[in-house]
Amino acid sequence: MICAMEFEKIRTMHFPRDIFVGHNAIENITGVIRKNLRAGSIAIITGNNTYELAGRRAEEIIHDSKLEVFTLRTGEANMENLERVKSFIAETKAGVVVGIGGGTKIDLAKKSAFDFDIPLISVPTSASHDGIASPRASIKGNGSVASVEAVMPVAIIADTCVMVKAPFKFLAAGAADVISNITALLDWQLANRLKGEEFSSSAAAISEYASKELIEKAHMILPGVEESVWLVTKQILASGTAMAIASSSRPASGSEHMFAHALELYGAGSSIHGEQVAMGSILAMYLHGGEWKKLVKTYEKIGISLTAKSYGISRSTAIKSLMTAHSMRKERYTILGETDLSYDAAERTLEITGII
Repeated sequence: MICAMEFEKIRTMHFPRDIFVGHNAIENITGVIRKNLRAGSIAIITGNNTYELAGRRAEEIIHDSKLEVFTLRTGEANMENLERVKSFIAETKAGVVVGIGGGTKIDLAKKSAFDFDIPLISVPTSASHDGIASPRASIKGNGSVASVEAVMPVAIIADTCVMVKAPFKFLAAGAADVISNITALLDWQLANRLKGEEFSSSAAAISEYASKELIEKAHMILPGVEESVWLVTKQILASGTAMAIASSSRPASGSEHMFAHALELYGAGSSIHGEQVAMGSILAMYLHGGEWKKLVKTYEKIGISLTAKSYGISRSTAIKSLMTAHSMRKERYTILGETDLSYDAAERTLEITGII
C-alpha cells in the first residue's frame, strides 16, 4: 500500500494520443481535431511562410469538414507575440489550438494552449528541433530566453512531403538537437552524482538511443530525401518521449543548451537553435573529457558548421556566452558549474575545439 505522502511524489506523464508521420499525413487533421475538440472553434497559429507550406492546406481540409477555423499568422516566440496569440485564442473562443511551423510558432501555440488548458495539435513544417514533440517552450522576453512549461501535444502530424521542402539546414539542425542529447545526459548524470538530483534511467535510455541512432546514421541524413526527414523526425519524437517520462527537459537539455541560450541573448548571428547546440555540445563534451572530435565528425557528415565566424558570431560574443552560460538556468547543474568560467578558460576551450 502507498501512503498519502508517497502519492504526493508521483508525477503525471503526458504523451501524444495520436502520431501521424509520413507522406500526406496532414490529411488526418480533421479526425484528430474531432477527437480532441471539446467545444468552440479551431485556432491555427502559424507564420507567413509556414502558412503557404501547410497552413493553407490545413485550413482548407478543416473548412471542408464544416468546422469553424480561424488562422493567426504571427512572428517569433517572444512575450509580445505570446500575448497576441492568447488574445486571439480568447477572441475566437478556441477549443483546440493547432500549431503549424518549424518551432517558434509551435512554441507560441504550446504555451498558449497550456495557459488556456486546451489541447494542442503540433504540425511541424520542418524537423528543425525537438520542440515539436516536447512539453516545453522557449520564449524570449526581458533580455533573456526562458524555457517554460507548456502543454504536451495531444497529437503530432508530421507530413514528410511538406517537411522535405524546407531548407536542408533545418533538418540538419533538428538532427543536431537530438544528437546533442549525449552531452545533456552527461550533465544530468553529473548532477545526480554531485547534487543528488533525481535521475530517470528509462528516460535517459530513450534519449541516448535517439542520439546514438542519428550519430550512427548521420550519413543517411541527406537533402531532398523524405526518408531522411522520417529518420530525424522519429528520433525527435523519441526525445520528446524521454522528456515526458522525466517530466523535465533534462534528458535533452544541458550545458549545450545553456550555451545556445547565451548566444541567443548576446548575439547568435545567423545561427539557428540546432546549430547553436551543436557548437555547445562540442564544448560540453570537451569539458567532460569525452570524445569531442568524434562528435565533430558526426556534425560534419550532416553539414553543420562548427565555427562561430561562419554564423557571424564575434569572438568576444562566443567567449562571453561560454563564460556566463551557467547562469541561463541557475537551477540546473551542469559541467559549467555554478560560477562564471574565467575569460582564459572560456577562450582556451573555444580555441581548442575550433569554435573560434
